Amino acid sequence: MNNTKEILDDKKYNKLIILLSVVIPVVVAILFGVRIPNVEPLTFLPPIYATINGLTAIILIIAFKAIKNKNLVLHENLMTTAIWCSVAFLVMYVAYHMTSDSTKFGDINHNGILDPNEKEAVGSALYIYHFVLLTHIILSVVIIPFVLITYVRAITNNIEKHRKIAKLTFPLWLYVAITGVIVYLMISPYYI
Repeated sequence: MNNTKEILDDKKYNKLIILLSVVIPVVVAILFGVRIPNVEPLTFLPPIYATINGLTAIILIIAFKAIKNKNLVLHENLMTTAIWCSVAFLVMYVAYHMTSDSTKFGDINHNGILDPNEKEAVGSALYIYHFVLLTHIILSVVIIPFVLITYVRAITNNIEKHRKIAKLTFPLWLYVAITGVIVYLMISPYYI
């Protein structure tokens, strides 16, 4: 009987998880290309949302330790906080890109063009930056359904399935949070 309830609870949330997993990246992609005219660029946001990424990574690690120590309440509170941190990050990230031009890694003179001298000056760091950025972006999309499924399995008390998917969700989400900070630290010298 309990297994039937778990299946019904999972199905109840599946459509919402699928919807959010598709809508969030699509809306972000659309908004990324939108510029709000006559608005002061929100150039103060990148260090704030990078800090939120760092905070998310710390929260995830503490939440992992909390559950290992069987502190369920702390774990639940921290995981909910990590989700809200990720939402805050996303809102600020989109707001920044709707008001500011993208910064190019290595653009020392801030003209929006990476000329051969600038490319040479940054050397292989450019490839490292692009690798970290690309994996961060791809996994930030991939992680959405993982986080939502993991969360739903926890709130519906489907603990065995929750544990199983959390083993995948945790390292992926932690990677996204940490690489968000790394991307910021690498590109920050090139902000105007």
